[in-house]
Amino acid sequence: MPYRWKLIEHVKLAIETARALLLVAPVAATTGCACALFLWSLSEISALFLQQPQLLYALPISGVIVAWLYRSWGASIEGGNSLVIEQIHHPGGGVPRRMAPLILVTTLLTHLCGGSAGREGTAVQMGGSIASSFLRLYRRWGWSGREPFSGQAIADVRLLLMAGVAAGFGGVFGTPLAGVIFALEVLTIGQLNHGALIPCLFAALVGDWACTIWGIHHPRVSVASLPIVTGASSIDWMLLGKVSIAAIGFGLVGALFASLTHGVQRVSRRLVPNALLRPVLGACLLILLTFWLGTRDFLGLSVTAPISELGHVTISSCFLPGGATSMSWFWKLLFTAVTLGTGFKGGEVTPLFFIGAALGNTLAMLMGVPVDLLAAIGFAAVFAGATNTPLASTVMAIELFGSEHAVYYAVGCTLAYLSSGHTGIYTTQRIGQPKASHWEEHREQTIGSIQRS
Repeated sequence: MPYRWKLIEHVKLAIETARALLLVAPVAATTGCACALFLWSLSEISALFLQQPQLLYALPISGVIVAWLYRSWGASIEGGNSLVIEQIHHPGGGVPRRMAPLILVTTLLTHLCGGSAGREGTAVQMGGSIASSFLRLYRRWGWSGREPFSGQAIADVRLLLMAGVAAGFGGVFGTPLAGVIFALEVLTIGQLNHGALIPCLFAALVGDWACTIWGIHHPRVSVASLPIVTGASSIDWMLLGKVSIAAIGFGLVGALFASLTHGVQRVSRRLVPNALLRPVLGACLLILLTFWLGTRDFLGLSVTAPISELGHVTISSCFLPGGATSMSWFWKLLFTAVTLGTGFKGGEVTPLFFIGAALGNTLAMLMGVPVDLLAAIGFAAVFAGATNTPLASTVMAIELFGSEHAVYYAVGCTLAYLSSGHTGIYTTQRIGQPKASHWEEHREQTIGSIQRS
């Protein structure tokens, strides 16, 4: 008799898993296609900005349009990624369908005129919006709970939103394994939702596949300045010590980025109550900073530079000796905080990649560490500190740079995560397991409540 019941339980589990994959598949495929459209559009827009540098002077106009679009149609989705995370924690009204087109258009407007922003936020929000749209169809067709607050409906909301996040992240960066771990890890610090592991893994793989079939290619960087690490006996312990010291700095910079971005947002709202004028203030500051520094390296994605001009600081150049100045990381941090804090739209992660790689370049020259290695560690570790996702960051580094130096990536991301404290760019991220015992009173609070206090 017990074996019969076990067999029944296995059959039920298989049926439930198959149902989840059927629900997730169209969400992931659509999100991957949306990521492909976004990445192609962003590439064209970024190329246009490089060819027409005078577009920088239209940044205040672009900001007004972005603010007007959100004031007219996007008041309920202003929270962006934090709204998606909040809906996973507490399913309610869902993520509105208009979030996807709004964040797509406004991110492109931001980059068209040189705003310093990224890509991840747009992809994740599109994934959440697409997931909610499919959930409404499923309810209409009777494939999910018809009552929005029934047990099955709540479970489906969480599952599909997490799948949308995994597909968006995996598709936009070409890192499906990091995408699934990010979706499981970003919700609650110190906890992973293993119940959604298989559907999110499936979603991330399908999202990445759907993106690449449109001809979207993701660049990879080789880190080849060290022997391959195959075990404890092949670890350079002196190098590991230097990486550990640098990782603490990466975590502190990740925390600084999150705090400064939220701080700029609070101050700008207090100084400029009119939402339409707030981006104008930010745009003017960015233009003044650009002229004062005499470089446009910190505008836009900072992934590529004009082919006809050499000596620009980009993410790629940060992996080469002398490829960044000692303050490149700080200026990119400031440009991005002003851009996002005053109302422009886009993600934070690509700027975090630049900040980390540039800081790694600078620290490598000071500490006598291979530049490409510490740039790669900084690339992932600052992201880990700002988002509180050390596992996803480590896996992302392995997917992007290879597994030869995984030990150093893991140490860098973990120590950056620990040293960043309870700060983060996602204000609705919960604290399930505090990072240290003396932070125990913060258990079950959110990042936003701690930063406000």
